[in-house]
Amino acid sequence: MPYGAEIAEPMSVLYVEDDEALASLVRRALKRRGHTMEHVTNSAAALARIAEGGVDVVALDHTLQGETGLDMLDRVGPRGGRPPIVYVTGSMDARLAVEALKRGADDYVIKEISGEFYDLLIAALEQALERARLKRLRAESDRAMREARDRAEALLSEVNHRVANSLALVASMVRMQASMIKDPGAQHALQETQNRIAAVAGVHRHLYTSAQVDMVDIADYLGHLVQELAASMQGVHAGAWVETALAGGDIKTDKAVALGVMVSELVTNAFKYAYSPDAGGAVRIASALHPDGMLRVTVEDDGVGFSGGSPPMGTGLGGKILKAMARTLSAQVEYEPVARGTRAVIAFPASTAAASSAARREPLAG
Repeated sequence: MPYGAEIAEPMSVLYVEDDEALASLVRRALKRRGHTMEHVTNSAAALARIAEGGVDVVALDHTLQGETGLDMLDRVGPRGGRPPIVYVTGSMDARLAVEALKRGADDYVIKEISGEFYDLLIAALEQALERARLKRLRAESDRAMREARDRAEALLSEVNHRVANSLALVASMVRMQASMIKDPGAQHALQETQNRIAAVAGVHRHLYTSAQVDMVDIADYLGHLVQELAASMQGVHAGAWVETALAGGDIKTDKAVALGVMVSELVTNAFKYAYSPDAGGAVRIASALHPDGMLRVTVEDDGVGFSGGSPPMGTGLGGKILKAMARTLSAQVEYEPVARGTRAVIAFPASTAAASSAARREPLAG
């Protein structure tokens, strides 16, 4: 069986060859395989015929009238924008074949006056056309996948946008409800609820403004969350402020929600209980990746101190929320002993290495 006999699809071949007799023999060999062939003798006619369209593959001879096939390769354009080209040369010098491939040929065949030459040429033409077809299909498939991914990301961004807006609306309604209540305890409880809602909304807001749709940068997210907490807590303790030293690092979306709620609880507690009404101080939030692969987020103050084992100062709901979120995050919450104040540490496996850290001081008092 001749080379390439398994290829059954008919193809339209343009043969660029100044030898009429050889072209006639190639035409007969192609016809036996069910293919059609057009013949031109120079590159100008070949380029004009390619521009008309309808040519599947080109056989290009090296020796033409007053030029070489290399000259045509320089003018025919890049692969993908024209039919594949099989270079035909009578030279046994491999350097010529390499040069033709470098200039844009898709394959090459050594021309010999034997029956095997026709089989080799037809096989090379069929295979060059098949490779071009597969490459085109792969490019179309890749383009379709990119378009589908872009549509999915756009849809997910829109969903996050709407969720963030809806949560912001809920938080506004909670704030309105709190403003209508005279009981300070109820007001504080609603304010804490508002802060918890803001922690969740912050993740979705970050997602629709970020290029990533499934990961959240810890430094960026916690930095914005702390600013919102500082603004919302102005009426609780005007003498306190927040300081951050947050290391960048990515975390999955669901984990970011849990982390944000936990930090919100700890920061809120520090504002409420760390300092007496006539004293002020810093509430420090930091994150760092440790060599053991654990990412630690610390909330620390210089106030009256809380060990974690003492009875809760409020309703105890915050402690229950901390435990629930810790399970979601696969985290441990520990209160480390310090000479003064409280240091709460949230430790969990990091998803990626931390980048740079930046410290800044944000006054709470207006």
